[in-house]
Amino acid sequence: MVKTPDELALMRVSGRLLASVFEMLDEQELVGQSTLQINDLVDRFISVDLAARPASKGQYGFEYALNCSINDVVCHGIPDAGEIIRDGDIINFDITLEKNGYIADSSKTYLVGNAPPAARKLVRVAQEAMWQGIRQVRPGAHIGDIGHAIERHAKKNGYVIVREYCGHGIGRDMHEEPQVLNFGRPGSGEKLREGMVFTVEPMVNQGTRKVATADDGWTVVTTDGKLSAQFEHTVAVTKTGVDVLTLRRGEQAMLRAS
Repeated sequence: MVKTPDELALMRVSGRLLASVFEMLDEQELVGQSTLQINDLVDRFISVDLAARPASKGQYGFEYALNCSINDVVCHGIPDAGEIIRDGDIINFDITLEKNGYIADSSKTYLVGNAPPAARKLVRVAQEAMWQGIRQVRPGAHIGDIGHAIERHAKKNGYVIVREYCGHGIGRDMHEEPQVLNFGRPGSGEKLREGMVFTVEPMVNQGTRKVATADDGWTVVTTDGKLSAQFEHTVAVTKTGVDVLTLRRGEQAMLRAS
């Protein structure tokens, strides 16, 4: 759970590589592409350009390099050649990458084309909620501080937090201890220590927090058909605060503003 300095150095490499995957996606025209086309693009980029491994591929029997969750899909959407990304959609890409035996995990919800104002607000608040959670990370803080900050920000803006899924420790395995809930009480839960590495990944819904899993056994949707948005970073607890291992170009200001 607590990583050595050498392990953290390797995790920073994985994190930087994964950040570059999203920076590549930022340059793509998503409208008109299928989610399977995006999956294949990411798979090639990680495997060939970065000489790394798409860590989701083969994990728990999953066949693809990423999850792609459009509109009312909360998480774990499966790439599909028949699923076309359309103007006005919001879509989350959740991607993991392994290099030198260590895994990084991150996700981003994209606004596609002329997404309506209500969708834009949801996506903005979900991103802000993630940063509010990350802001709490420092030695001596508690897991509950992270979840409390996330849920407080979502509620303040009229949204709800999905409770069935949460952040998690990460390293040689994709899912390690501790669980990092997106709700909680200040001062509750495990105390954070230097060298801990985990994800912060709130899922924020417009309507009810209730979700259901589709017949494919993977795709999780809102039960009321309203939109859901998610953001995720892998973070490390440092001596003085937090290091966002998957920080992308242009996000330094967000980290400071959080």
